[in-house]
Amino acid sequence: MNIWDNRSAAWPIANPVLTCASVTDSAFPSNYVADPFLYAKDDILYMFFKSKNPITMQGDIRVARSMDNGVTWEQLGVALNEDWHLSHPYVFEYNRHIYMMPDGSGKGDLRLYRAVDFPLKWKLEKIILERSLIDTFIIQHKETFWIFGSYHGNLEIWYSRSPFGPWTPHKRNPVLGLPNGGRPFNYNGNFYRLAHDNERVHVFKIEVLTPYSYKEVEVDIGVENPTKGRNAWNGARSHHLDVQRLSNGNWVGVADGDRIHFGDVISRRVVGCGLIVTAGSVIFVIGWLLGLVKRFIPFAHNVKNKNSLLLIWERLKLRVRLNVNPNRFIGKFVISFLLIVSVVIMCVGFWYIYGGNGAEKPYPVDTRFSQFTLLAMTYDARIWNLKMYVNHYSRCASVREIVVVWNKGNPPDPNDFDSAVPVRIRVEKQNSLNNRFRPDPLIKTKAVLELDDDIMMNCDDIERGFKIWRENPERLVGFYPRLVTGPPPLMYRPEKHARKHNGYNMILTGAVFIDREVAFERYWSREAEAGRETVDEVFNCEDVLMNFLYANGSRDPTVEYVKPKWAIDTSKFSGVAISGNTQAHYRVRGKCLEEFTKIYGGLTDRKVEFGRRADGWDR
Repeated sequence: MNIWDNRSAAWPIANPVLTCASVTDSAFPSNYVADPFLYAKDDILYMFFKSKNPITMQGDIRVARSMDNGVTWEQLGVALNEDWHLSHPYVFEYNRHIYMMPDGSGKGDLRLYRAVDFPLKWKLEKIILERSLIDTFIIQHKETFWIFGSYHGNLEIWYSRSPFGPWTPHKRNPVLGLPNGGRPFNYNGNFYRLAHDNERVHVFKIEVLTPYSYKEVEVDIGVENPTKGRNAWNGARSHHLDVQRLSNGNWVGVADGDRIHFGDVISRRVVGCGLIVTAGSVIFVIGWLLGLVKRFIPFAHNVKNKNSLLLIWERLKLRVRLNVNPNRFIGKFVISFLLIVSVVIMCVGFWYIYGGNGAEKPYPVDTRFSQFTLLAMTYDARIWNLKMYVNHYSRCASVREIVVVWNKGNPPDPNDFDSAVPVRIRVEKQNSLNNRFRPDPLIKTKAVLELDDDIMMNCDDIERGFKIWRENPERLVGFYPRLVTGPPPLMYRPEKHARKHNGYNMILTGAVFIDREVAFERYWSREAEAGRETVDEVFNCEDVLMNFLYANGSRDPTVEYVKPKWAIDTSKFSGVAISGNTQAHYRVRGKCLEEFTKIYGGLTDRKVEFGRRADGWDR
């Protein structure tokens, strides 16, 4: 966490650093990764982890390498592969040799492997225990070696004078405790065990550990639980943590996580199929009411002595059909209502089966993830917009912080917002649109999303825009294209006109990703001073000025459009839109175009066509 890389748009590096997708992209097929363990050697970090092979459907032990303290990881390949499922690759050093003790409960024993060509070649050293323990670790404590592991859900402890055995069971087995959740560690003279409850990792301080007694006390792990639900990489659970102390004295930890719980796909399919069956039943009822289905319970017409229950059922059918006559208004209404209900239920059923898990995940660039700061400029009359805005966007996966530029009125308390990330209120002395781009040294990300507080769109659109900006950090990447046309008088044209002429040369900064250092420096440079004065004079055009400054700084394209699936202007509901009179607003912008063209040069020759991207996100 908090690792910075100023050389790229991935600033800062964000979790997760490794996924089954990134493993698969490296030519090692995987549909599940878990149980990571670190091993530090010569200032290089090696990560051993379980990876489920989608072809064999069993777990193998894979290994990745990091040369930059965990910022980036190179997939090295399969470290250990057996004919049975492997997991939990506990790696440790003993007598100048490196050993691995993976879980292989399918064989019913506990095996110790020795590295003969680290990290990819291992040899079976010894079967040290004929017992199928899982989530197992081995550690030396007070001249004695200890094995902690679970057997049929119960925690067991074994001890020996050597890691090769023989091993003696603890007198209190099975001891009371949660299953292991990673590597134990020593800190300030105390011994700690990591455990899990299938959702979160817990830390226990071991106070007594002898062959005859064991006592542990839970302590605070000091890690905040995720607050973004399925949009967080570990929103559903995190059941493993390995912490290591590096040679420079710093600590580094690696954890696994899931967005959804196990069984989510199966449960969604069950619910979806149930809804589709329900919809089919409703359609069956409609057919019966219309006389297309003659009987619910088939029986022969020539049977003379029907029992009483069947006679009651026949009378009930006749009465319902008489009351629901499809030739009358009430009958048509009931049948139409049931038909609509059945279609809705069926659509929901198919959505449960094929609609995914509902997570709006970030998009990696070169297998790496990052974060951005969300910045909104507002004032006291728009507090209703702002609260809804913060509640929604704070749950987006890549949002690190929300900064509210407060231009006028009494500022709110940041604690008044329902937010999954920190909210900071930056109170300005003057009500100026230039404040939107004022340099802010407290912003800790390279990327800033300038987003008006009256714009609502889904998190997936935001994440797509962030991915495109990371690929093009020198550009203004946004969601609202405009077209400036000439020759003079220059005309400020809306998106509809831009699409008609298949091109745009401006992106509104009410919804745009920028490089905070480049953009803020350009906007507050001496060259931009005349433009800022114009913005203050007309209380408009700050986004027009930013586009001119970018265009003036490069001959390459400086704008990039991302089409949102949907976007809602909430100011229409609150009646506090800043630019309510569209025609007057456009006239002011036309004057700004003329003024800025004289100072910074034109935009009309900087047209970019729609549909340039191979992914189709700009169509």
